[in-house]
Amino acid sequence: QVQLVESGGGLVQAGGSLRLSCAASGSIFSINAMAWYRRAPGKQRELVAAITSAGSTNFADSLKGRFTISRDNAKNTVYLQMNSLKPEDTAVYYCNANLRTIATITPRDYWGQGTQVTVSS
Repeated sequence: QVQLVESGGGLVQAGGSLRLSCAASGSIFSINAMAWYRRAPGKQRELVAAITSAGSTNFADSLKGRFTISRDNAKNTVYLQMNSLKPEDTAVYYCNANLRTIATITPRDYWGQGTQVTVSS
């Protein structure tokens, strides 16, 4: 059993910052990429940023320069630092991890429950 638990969401004024955290726990053998997605009201889920186990990152073009993703492999934790937040960043943010458990050979995706980020104007 694997759990991804997000934290750090909340209400912030435009121009402010938030840092999201997502900790993976359970019978984990190895974690490949970890990522953050978001789903804004009335929109489809979209990739925010991803990071490999080696630290290579990928960002949605519209978010480059404002958001930073990082991870602590020893803690099985991924972070999303969000700066200069805008009202259009309001969404539920989901953590994703592609990982292998001790009971499986093939990695698969796991998801957190989501954390709400609301940016007021």
